[in-house]
Amino acid sequence: MSMDDAVYQREVLEPARAAGDQPPEDLRVRYALPDPLTAPAVAARVKEVRQCWRRARGQLKYRKLIDRLEAEHRELAPLFAAAERGDLRPLAERLAGGRERTRERRAQARARLADAAGMLRTVAPAEVEGIARTSGVARAELESLAAADRIEVREPDRLPAAAPYAAYRKVRESLDVLGRRHLADFVFGGRLRGPMRVLQGFAAPGPGGRPLRLDAEAVAATAAEWARRSRDTSTTHADTVLAALRSGADLAELVRYDVVDRLRERLRQRASERALLRHALEDLGVDRDDAHRLVFAVLRETGPGGDGGLSGRLRALLDAGEVYAAAELAEAARVPVPPAGAPRAGGEPEEAQVLAAEARHRVDTAVRLREHAVAADDPDRAWLLLADALRLVRDLPGAREHQRRLPPKPVPGLRADIDGTGAAGAVVRLSWEPSPSTAGEVAYRVVRCRDRPPRGAGDGEPVEGGRDDRPPVNVPLYYGVVAVRGEAAAAPAVAGPVVVRPEPGEVEIVPGDGVVTGRWRCPAEAVRVVVAREGRPVPAGREGFEERVPNGAAHRYRVSAVYLDGDDREVVTPGVRVTVTPSAPPEPVYELSAEPEPSDPGLLRVRFERPRHGEPELVMLDRSPPWPRSALVPVEDVRAASRRLAGVPATGGLTVRPGGSGWLLAVTVAEGRAAVGAYHRHVHLPPPRRLVTERRGRYVHVGFDWPAEVAEVELVWRGGPGGAAGAAGREVVSRAAYGTRSGIRVEVPEELPVEVSVAAAGTVGGALVTGPPVTARVDPRVLVHYDLERGGSRRRRSLTIRLACARPLRIRRLLLVRRDGPVMPNRASDGEVVAEWEGVPVPGELSVALPRDGAAGDCWLRCFAEDDVIELRDPPVRRLQVSR
Repeated sequence: MSMDDAVYQREVLEPARAAGDQPPEDLRVRYALPDPLTAPAVAARVKEVRQCWRRARGQLKYRKLIDRLEAEHRELAPLFAAAERGDLRPLAERLAGGRERTRERRAQARARLADAAGMLRTVAPAEVEGIARTSGVARAELESLAAADRIEVREPDRLPAAAPYAAYRKVRESLDVLGRRHLADFVFGGRLRGPMRVLQGFAAPGPGGRPLRLDAEAVAATAAEWARRSRDTSTTHADTVLAALRSGADLAELVRYDVVDRLRERLRQRASERALLRHALEDLGVDRDDAHRLVFAVLRETGPGGDGGLSGRLRALLDAGEVYAAAELAEAARVPVPPAGAPRAGGEPEEAQVLAAEARHRVDTAVRLREHAVAADDPDRAWLLLADALRLVRDLPGAREHQRRLPPKPVPGLRADIDGTGAAGAVVRLSWEPSPSTAGEVAYRVVRCRDRPPRGAGDGEPVEGGRDDRPPVNVPLYYGVVAVRGEAAAAPAVAGPVVVRPEPGEVEIVPGDGVVTGRWRCPAEAVRVVVAREGRPVPAGREGFEERVPNGAAHRYRVSAVYLDGDDREVVTPGVRVTVTPSAPPEPVYELSAEPEPSDPGLLRVRFERPRHGEPELVMLDRSPPWPRSALVPVEDVRAASRRLAGVPATGGLTVRPGGSGWLLAVTVAEGRAAVGAYHRHVHLPPPRRLVTERRGRYVHVGFDWPAEVAEVELVWRGGPGGAAGAAGREVVSRAAYGTRSGIRVEVPEELPVEVSVAAAGTVGGALVTGPPVTARVDPRVLVHYDLERGGSRRRRSLTIRLACARPLRIRRLLLVRRDGPVMPNRASDGEVVAEWEGVPVPGELSVALPRDGAAGDCWLRCFAEDDVIELRDPPVRRLQVSR
């Protein structure tokens, strides 16, 4: 069975690469050898595996592994050469030794894992990865061995790098003077009745097994105890510790850092793992699980397998921008300041000194910038100074909080405009100049208050996007824009008062026959609506009015809403102005007719009687009109349901170009109303293009370009001058039949001229209608009958040609053609021209001597006329064949 590259990579190459590019010791696995071993199978499988190696080497991740496999294969080549010859013993011995070496390698990796775990029986994932990379044992197998040996694989807990309280060093000295083990011992003292937990918050048992709470209340109780003592040096040190506990720092974080700092100090004193664990359990009183994790984390952060010792920790903090934490770490580790001009030897102490000096210098510079910012009168300058300080020391205490409390300069001015005064569409648009402050990101908050200006960003109702879409109606409104930077806000810029009084909505003034009717929607807050025409009041109700006026004149109306202000005085809005012209209702078009324009088939001449009132229009609909005839409908309804046609005045009506099929409707328009009139079903039937006719004997062949969107055409022919009686025909041809026959074939009299016309056809209301036709004339062909008569003696044979026709004429040129063999000539070029005549009269006779040359047998004689209007009719076939 052939190898599968994907399976081999998954089962062999990937585990080997995960083991640090270490090839498997078991050759049965490395070469995927079959079981049982046979010489031919081993040779074939080794060849396939090496081919798989070459293909896998194209992937960068396998290149190093494949190079090692190929290098070791050169040493194993004699084994496989012997196996190919039939001797499998060397290979079997090597297979047994490979399993033993695999066991030895696994045992060595297990021992290295136990050494790394130490007394704590814990290793970091990075250490497992390193052992797997160098031992050739897969990481998954190492993790299984660790689980079997009860070795825990876990990431070290992240320990605080800097003290949460800046003056922690002094607190530590005071605790040592007071004889307290740590901060928790200072707060609770004898109330601690068991080990405490510090990694996931603070937890410790108190009297009666109740948990102790490390909070402000506990700090206050401790302060009260010390306050009752007489003042001496111990109370001074206690005040130092209490100041740290009252500083606002996280108390649990402060206790955790205190414990971690004491463990780090013992580690710098070369304490062993066992000594560190005993110090955490017995001296500091930490819970066993937390003590185990704390010691493991402290060892991994400063040990050889950790992050590069103290200098590595300092460098990591500086790279992360935590400069203040790096300076605190240097202070906690008591890193000395390097002497000026001292050469750097490149060792650990010198590098730590340089990194600590950099951190201290940046902190000192940032602190000076922070002090200048606190003293600055200009908030923008102070913000920029703090920004420079934070760029130097990102974790500078108090800098970011102070920066967030610096307000920007206020907005210079605010403008409020009312846009849209309809009953449902009043909007207040707000516009303002931006704040002059350019430092930091300045945001703007807009608020609205009734009856008074807003005092700040939180005073009033918020307005989103500088647009108040739903302002209260008939109420004094004040708007404010507040510039905000961080957590600080400037004084608001105020606009107002703004009073929104909407106009009547949906105003509709409808003219009629000598009457005008008005309708609208009155705003709920308005007390009434007033209407005026040309300045004169018009009686109106809250929702509408009706007034008799003369026809034909334009009338201008103003519709206004009336509100009451705070003093109950009426306020009239500017109003909605509408101009209308009353007129008699439009009269419909009762009858119309439509026919194509002869000069342009695309045009349609529509004839109708012009109505007395209104302007007639022609529109096109895709379906039958939805309104009954003579109905009065709004013009907007007609426009929405139809397509208006541009009409050109013509005698008796209009000329339009429909541009498609549909219902042609006549409407009469007057003052926004339309009277529905007669309609005509119009079928767009474009004429055929490029009509071609050809006479072929008794038939005429007709061809043309089939018009688009047309299913049928009607063909009509007429024979004789003006179309003789009985010499005519009509045929309806479908598009499929035209394509099948490659045109239309019509049988017509040969001796008569024929006029052929073709028009597109369609069905409307069950009747066939046709579009504009195209016409072509086909001239007649004159038939001349001829006969061949042979005569003369045997020695001298002759041929007589007799010509006959219904009327006398002359043939422009006549040819006599002979062809030997069994096939009759169909054209003059099919044989030999034996005689020819010019201007031959008909009726008449022609004689010619028959030639004697030629092969023995039958031959054909046939006449051909070279004349456009003459067609020769052959005699019977037996008279065209001649025997020699």
